[in-house]
Amino acid sequence: SCFLRHARSRNYVSESDVCKLESVPLDFGDYHPLKPITVTESKTKKMSRKGSTSSTSSSSSSSMMDPLSSVLDGTDPLSLFAAAADPVITTATMDNTRKKRDKDDSSAVGSDFEPWSSKRGEILARYTTTEKLSIVMKLKYSPLTGKATATGSAVSEKVRTRLEELDDLEEGSQKELLNLTQQDYMNRIEELNQSLKDAWSSDQKVKALKIVIQCSKLLSDTTVIQFYPSKFVLITDILDTFGKLVYERILSMCMDNRVSLSDNFSPESVNDTAKETCLNWFFKIASIRELIPRFYVEAAILKCNKFLSKTGISECLPRLTSMIRGIGDPLVAVYARAYLCRVGMEVAPQLKESLNKNFFDFLLTFKQIHGDTVQNQLIVQCVEIPLYLTLYSPAIDWILQCIAYRAPEVLLTEMMERCKKLGNNALLLNSVMSAFRAEFIAARSMDFIGMIKECDESGFPKHLLFRSLGLNLALADPPENDRLQILNEAWKVITKLKNPQDYINCAEVWVEYTCRHFKKREVNTVLADIIKHMTPDRAFEDAYPQLQSIIQKVITYIYDFSLLFSVEKFLPFLDMFQKENVRVEVCKCIMESFIKHQQESTKDPVILNALLHICKTMHDSVNALTLEDEKRMLAALINGFIKMVSFGRDFEQQLSFYVEARSMFCNLEPVLVQLIHSVNQLAMETRKVMKGNHSRKTAAFVRACVAFCFITIPSLSSIFTRLNLYLHSGQVALANQCLSQADAFFKAAVSLVPEVPKMISIDGKMRPSDAFLLEFLCNFFSTLLVVPDHPEQGVLFLVRGLLNVIQDYTWEDNSDDKVRIYTNVLHLLSAMTQETYIYHVDKVDSNDTLYGGDSKFLAEINKLCETVIAQILDHLKTLGKEETLKRQSQLALYLFNTILAHGDLRNNKLNQLSVNLWNLAQKHGFADTKTMVKTLEYIRRRSKQPEMSHFADLALRLPLQSRT
Repeated sequence: SCFLRHARSRNYVSESDVCKLESVPLDFGDYHPLKPITVTESKTKKMSRKGSTSSTSSSSSSSMMDPLSSVLDGTDPLSLFAAAADPVITTATMDNTRKKRDKDDSSAVGSDFEPWSSKRGEILARYTTTEKLSIVMKLKYSPLTGKATATGSAVSEKVRTRLEELDDLEEGSQKELLNLTQQDYMNRIEELNQSLKDAWSSDQKVKALKIVIQCSKLLSDTTVIQFYPSKFVLITDILDTFGKLVYERILSMCMDNRVSLSDNFSPESVNDTAKETCLNWFFKIASIRELIPRFYVEAAILKCNKFLSKTGISECLPRLTSMIRGIGDPLVAVYARAYLCRVGMEVAPQLKESLNKNFFDFLLTFKQIHGDTVQNQLIVQCVEIPLYLTLYSPAIDWILQCIAYRAPEVLLTEMMERCKKLGNNALLLNSVMSAFRAEFIAARSMDFIGMIKECDESGFPKHLLFRSLGLNLALADPPENDRLQILNEAWKVITKLKNPQDYINCAEVWVEYTCRHFKKREVNTVLADIIKHMTPDRAFEDAYPQLQSIIQKVITYIYDFSLLFSVEKFLPFLDMFQKENVRVEVCKCIMESFIKHQQESTKDPVILNALLHICKTMHDSVNALTLEDEKRMLAALINGFIKMVSFGRDFEQQLSFYVEARSMFCNLEPVLVQLIHSVNQLAMETRKVMKGNHSRKTAAFVRACVAFCFITIPSLSSIFTRLNLYLHSGQVALANQCLSQADAFFKAAVSLVPEVPKMISIDGKMRPSDAFLLEFLCNFFSTLLVVPDHPEQGVLFLVRGLLNVIQDYTWEDNSDDKVRIYTNVLHLLSAMTQETYIYHVDKVDSNDTLYGGDSKFLAEINKLCETVIAQILDHLKTLGKEETLKRQSQLALYLFNTILAHGDLRNNKLNQLSVNLWNLAQKHGFADTKTMVKTLEYIRRRSKQPEMSHFADLALRLPLQSRT
């Protein structure tokens, strides 16, 4: 009861000065923690060179010192190991490294070369068939190994039976596996790949070779011709596996004392056993009777020539190139050439002459494609010429990519000229545009357009040629004078396409070129043409991916949204997205671009209307099944838009916008929260403009802002969001002298506290709410200090109301939060007894001014204090049981610190209470000794300050007990 009567009088200004850090004048020539450090590093090169014993180089860098290197005192443990190594080996290694580095860069394939693996999936997806496939194989049955078992579970039972029959064949017999679906065929090939690995691991090398030979033979079969590119991918996977197994096997034989050969070994370092094994493999392959398997299997182990001689690969490549001339079917031959290029680029990318010869051989036999044999085959299989020609694309594209990689411009020009000389060269032209560098194609765009015009329409479709040209022009710019003519020539062809899918595939590519080089008029024309082609028969429904890509390209290049929405056909283009999930994705895409690129706030009515419509589309997609993550993403995009809208000093227009947004986005709680914050900010901006002196008009406007918040907060579901917004909005109302409105907010917050549940959901997990409630109430108490009493209500009516709510709230049995809150209330009541409060709200008279230290007011505070302290002491008594003694100790020390900070300890009763609490805190050995020691040190330090000498006596009365 003596606490408030003897609350310490505070002079906050002088206390603040005492607590300030001592200021020390800084000489800027001295070290400063944010100043860059210049590190001088000395490197001593120990390698001896001709004409010098050692060389020392110093390098300075403006980088922060490495804290790890300072620990090592300049000695790097890895360097020490290296220095201790055998000097002969070290020298050899360094020489090898230097040689490798000094090699011509063009001899290695860099990261700018697109690997085969990236094309594999695309080929398998594109070249499919619904026709039945067959596999013809000769295998030997061995009684020792028994039946081969199928490893893939995906093959049907009927197919499994056939496979087992196939594996039971006697030597030389042959059987077909007929009527396989494409998936069954792929499963069987995968099984063969696994069988190859199993045979190899069980040391059945001959069986492995036979599997590879039989698989290679399948590449001569073109009975289902449209599946051939995919078949090539599947079979060459097996060949790659075989080549890798053979190479690693021979490499393992070269290991000497468990040290393997380096990457760039010479044939001299290979032992005789390994060489003999390698030759054995080549002899076995040379004895294969049929050309196609002999070619493919030898190509697969081409890398093994490194074990035999330095020139082995360079001698083999021309011979293998010549072997392909013996393959009669032009499709089979071109894929054989592609495989040779693929292997050649892996093992000897510097041998470009062989690759070039390979391509020129192909050009010589190009006319075979249009010969009678091929035509008859296509008639039997009912395949049209345009479809047949597209089967060549993957192979020719790959061959040309290998040739064009880091090739001089002269060679590319020569190849282009050779292609021109061939009649009906659309297929080659398309591959040239796919494989050559985009800069090379773009610089000669008009030449290519001329060549495309001369192509025969009946063969390779012209729109595909224009699409390939467009893809290049999206990556590199053509000459400026040609740009409009290029667009006109291309669009003349594209706009005549009747098939919507062909049309949109081309248009999608050329939209990027148009956006990149032209203004909104041309972009508008292109969009209008797309709408015209895709609207009839709702063709747009089958082209959503391409239409989405077009939108993405448009907003990538036109990110000034006032310009974008002035493109007349942009919004009608969006209307084609009638499938809801696609439409929402497009809207999200646009909003992300707006938030990313819009640097300044806007009030442009065109932008606002368009984006409100887009945001409304996103909002209306939310339903009961929408995931929380999706809601969060949509809300974040809408909030980003709301933050970018500003009508400058037209605050009324700004508030009208927020009111409209609230009605449009009522289903997304984070958006409503953002609107409340934005309106509160608007009220504070109004106060700033008026410098706190509101006119009648601005006062009415601020009250309208406050009313907006008061109406909106109850619609939110999260209780802590509501509590915090009531508090925040009440503070804004108070700052704008809207006292009755502020009271309404604080009353609402007080009445909401009893509804706080024991557990709340945070990130999908249920957590106790006590800590959050404690944090909120502490913030609330800080605000209540400056809230003036209502003339028609009792003294401290809000504080009393809040204390009643806290008293009635059902707290957890094992929780001390209620008492911690009461202790914080003592801080508040102590601050309320001061003559001048620690802080004020400008132009709002708080209770220190209203009551002027009136004794009745102080008596009321004292009554409250008595009640609160009685509750705290009662609770401390209830914690006297053995299982709660630790909590009792913590709370006693917490109350002791409160009295120490806020009480006048010259009063004997208060002094005695503090000593009792100190003793209680360490009575049962649960006190935190470290904290107790620091607290005692603090008391002794304070006792040396003026008017604090009584702290010295207190310190003598506070014993420190050991834990024992």
